[in-house]
Amino acid sequence: MTASVQRDFKNHDLVDDISKPGVRYEKRPAKLPDGSVAAGLFNAWITLDNPSQYNSYTTDMVKGVILAMRAASNSRDVNCVVFTGVGDKAFCTGGNTKEYAEYYAGHPQEYRQYMRLFNDMVSAILLCDKPVICRVNGMRIGGGQEIGMACDFSVAQDLARFGQAGPKHGSAPIGGATDFLPVIVGAERAMAACVLCEPFSAHKAYQMGILTDIVPALKVDGKYVANPLVETQRMVDEFGRNTYGEAKTGDAAKAGKAVMASGTVDLSMLDARVEELCAKMLLTFPDCTTKTIEELRKPKLEAWDKNKENSRAWLALNMMTEARAGFTAFNEGTKEDREADFVLLRQKLAAGQSWVGALHDEIQPKAKRKG
Repeated sequence: MTASVQRDFKNHDLVDDISKPGVRYEKRPAKLPDGSVAAGLFNAWITLDNPSQYNSYTTDMVKGVILAMRAASNSRDVNCVVFTGVGDKAFCTGGNTKEYAEYYAGHPQEYRQYMRLFNDMVSAILLCDKPVICRVNGMRIGGGQEIGMACDFSVAQDLARFGQAGPKHGSAPIGGATDFLPVIVGAERAMAACVLCEPFSAHKAYQMGILTDIVPALKVDGKYVANPLVETQRMVDEFGRNTYGEAKTGDAAKAGKAVMASGTVDLSMLDARVEELCAKMLLTFPDCTTKTIEELRKPKLEAWDKNKENSRAWLALNMMTEARAGFTAFNEGTKEDREADFVLLRQKLAAGQSWVGALHDEIQPKAKRKG
């Protein structure tokens, strides 16, 4: 019997050191469905580590995700990639607004370079040679929703919130949302999500088809309970409209808040469900799985590749006008008032006022407070 010989593998990573501030990369032992460890095999965990800013990604973090996805893709011993964030408040809330407002606002050439990196991050997820699972540990908003939807699977704890924010904060959700949402949920629901920027619950995201699964995260008296702030016991209201996953109102909302206050958040069930999903894929032929995923990614990838460069150019130029105003308002406004004066802006533009001059300052939250 001929003994097997371990090959001296070449390193196909782009750099020798993939570490970047704000992104963790670790290989955790892969487990079989019975919980036993599959010796020599791993799941790669890529974790956004910026909890003080709800895991919003900085320029360095974008680079870190690109390099980590590439490293996981190249690792022969990696079964799945788990993409997540630190803590239980947020997976990711998108680009770092402080960096946008203080560095990129008013500098379209710089933002164009940044958007090249962002595009490469989304592409790195869509082109990863391993299945990518988004472990949604909290809010998945704005660009966070976009990189989450680029993943192959999403499993969320049910207190998480989802949605887009672009038109409310000076941007357009063209970093993936306008490409992926029509494919996933259809044109009408995609239109409402992207234009109105109204956040929605994990239960609604599950019902819409954005999530593979949801699990409870709130424990009360030692037992898991469903998100008490949203309707989970009926599908439609008295008029036949969808009500599953919608926010409770009135006395029901007050009661839900009381339940929230009496409980604690525990993500153990989320971790168990993610491990279960990884274990199921461990029991498949790896190349057949990769090919299947590549084929199923095509509708998202085709839309993304068709639009990403035009989107990059528009987003860069927008940093001179609405993005500059919106990101500044969010960064410098109060917690209660982080939006520009949209009505005043529309009135001034209708009257022919130029962006060159005082318009930026006149629509800021601080101008409303002075008035």
